[in-house]
Amino acid sequence: MRDQLKDLHEKRNKLVEDQRALLDKVEAEKRELTAEETEQYEKMDADFETMTTQIDELKAKIEDMDKRRAKSDERKEMLSKSTLPPEAKSPIIDEPEPRSKEQENRMTIFNKALRDGRDALDREEIRALQADQDTKGGYLVAPEVFINQLLKDVDDRVIVRQLATIQTINTSDEIGVPELADDIADFDWTSEIHTGTPDTTMDFARRTMKGHPMSKRIKVSEKLIRLSQHPVDALVRARLAYKMGITMEKAYMEGTGANQPLGLFTAADVGLGTGRDVATGNTATQIKADGLINAMYNLKEQYMRTGVWLFHRDAVKMIRKLKDGEGNYIWNAGIASDRPATILDRPYYMSEYVPNTFTTGLYVGMFGDFSYYWILDCLNYQIKVLNELYAEQNQIGYIGRYEGDGAPVLSEAFSRITLG
Repeated sequence: MRDQLKDLHEKRNKLVEDQRALLDKVEAEKRELTAEETEQYEKMDADFETMTTQIDELKAKIEDMDKRRAKSDERKEMLSKSTLPPEAKSPIIDEPEPRSKEQENRMTIFNKALRDGRDALDREEIRALQADQDTKGGYLVAPEVFINQLLKDVDDRVIVRQLATIQTINTSDEIGVPELADDIADFDWTSEIHTGTPDTTMDFARRTMKGHPMSKRIKVSEKLIRLSQHPVDALVRARLAYKMGITMEKAYMEGTGANQPLGLFTAADVGLGTGRDVATGNTATQIKADGLINAMYNLKEQYMRTGVWLFHRDAVKMIRKLKDGEGNYIWNAGIASDRPATILDRPYYMSEYVPNTFTTGLYVGMFGDFSYYWILDCLNYQIKVLNELYAEQNQIGYIGRYEGDGAPVLSEAFSRITLG
């Protein structure tokens, strides 16, 4: 597949060169494209689209194959170090490093609770998993190994977590994010024996972040649990990670900040105010090239070097169709095999949860340095097992709870794109 990918890149590069050669020829002869040349040019455009799609699909397959190979190598190494016969070992999924005896003990107890419920545990086992809060309600705090795996799954499913700065704390206490609200005034030109007038402009503000709870209830067939060859914790983790990932991504995009993260596309003085919105250059229904340029250069040069674009796929499709005054596409796609496709020479990312209603005054994308979006993870993830509630359906219920927060912490690092 890698040879096929390289071949496609070379063909796409040649296609772009042929397009440019055709345009140079017409320009040198000081004439317009003939009907035949126009048809030829448009066919090359269509071929470029097809090849780009094929390249993206091949890259995804290669990445998936690499992940599978890496996972297989990890399991092979794990089994080679085991003193038990390989067939006696339960497969461990996405284990980042060997567990200590204490971690193994906690995971064994936790897995027992997931399968049989809290009532199946003795006092010592309950003590090993209980949190100080809500012990009478039957909640069990998941071992940290479980939580790290869960958050790793989430990272693979949402975009913002891949780009943001993640802060991890072990309690639900809030943390303060100091912010220089007003900087010191410029220096005073003075004489050798004077030190200038005292500064009165510098002021500090403070944003706070704390673990806001969210929860989800799922049901799993008892037969599936009984017959599964994987540990129950892996089965539950996969479903909870999927649901949690979607919830997080939506909140990181458009969360209100009230008992949930403050989203990138939510106008707020404590996050990104309307002063970071850029509509100039766009129309009431479309993103335009001038609008993209204005959004990029709304940032200082330091942020432009590290900034990336964030759009819904509908917006990327609209940008891909932009043409110049002569009807030629102006998309500047990365066509070299060692770099991704870009917009104005900066990478772009797509998420299904970026706003995509193209109407006057609405947000449709963003450019910025997303390391200045901070995510707070509180590692007190809890699972409650509902053994009896769904007994008639031959199912076991699980309630998963998570606490976390998120917010942009430096507004000048972002430009938010709106329609004019």
